[in-house]
Amino acid sequence: MNTHIIENYKKIKTELPLDVKMVAVSKTKPIEDIMMVYQQGHKVFGENKVQEISKKYNQLPNDIEWHFIGHLQRNKVKELIPFIHLIHSVDSMRLLEKINEEAKANGRIINCLLQVHIASEESKFGFSEEELVQLLPSPEFNSLQNIRLCGLMGMASYTDNTDLIRKEFTVIHTLFKTIQHDYFKDNKHFRELSIGMSGDYQIAVEMGSTIVRIGTGIFGERNY
Repeated sequence: MNTHIIENYKKIKTELPLDVKMVAVSKTKPIEDIMMVYQQGHKVFGENKVQEISKKYNQLPNDIEWHFIGHLQRNKVKELIPFIHLIHSVDSMRLLEKINEEAKANGRIINCLLQVHIASEESKFGFSEEELVQLLPSPEFNSLQNIRLCGLMGMASYTDNTDLIRKEFTVIHTLFKTIQHDYFKDNKHFRELSIGMSGDYQIAVEMGSTIVRIGTGIFGERNY
């Protein structure tokens, strides 16, 4: 038994404000490791591959709240829709349309976050601020009846430069507040800002994060 997992989990949990949700990112980790965290009373887990999350959903307790945090291809959406609680990484209108279509077929309304590109690396996915400002008032977006937009998600640059990380988180927090005011003023669902991972979650919490995604900080280095 890897007792470090429980120690890691408890330490991070005590550091987080009560109003910040922690997604335990269990990608590549075995069922036994996930169950150790689950047995501490934690019910919120995240994965970044559709095949892996579907398999784990079928093997683990059915009261787990599953979050999808990886880049999502449209041809994989159908598999997620019956059980997913929140998709963090929605990065195009075409993906929104596909989620809406499959959600409608399943009689569900799917919680989504729009991924915003804030990092200096080009490899990261996500909308720009300009694209969001065009998308949100559009008739096409507002016709999606089976999508519930709950907020924004972003990933900072992979760097030790805390000033850069803080700057990037400030950009997305400001954008989140602007969008909330301009487009979702009377919408109680648009309230989530998913920023912060194992290396930068403390800065993210300072910068207004409501959801942090912690993998290696709990489970140790991932198994490739």
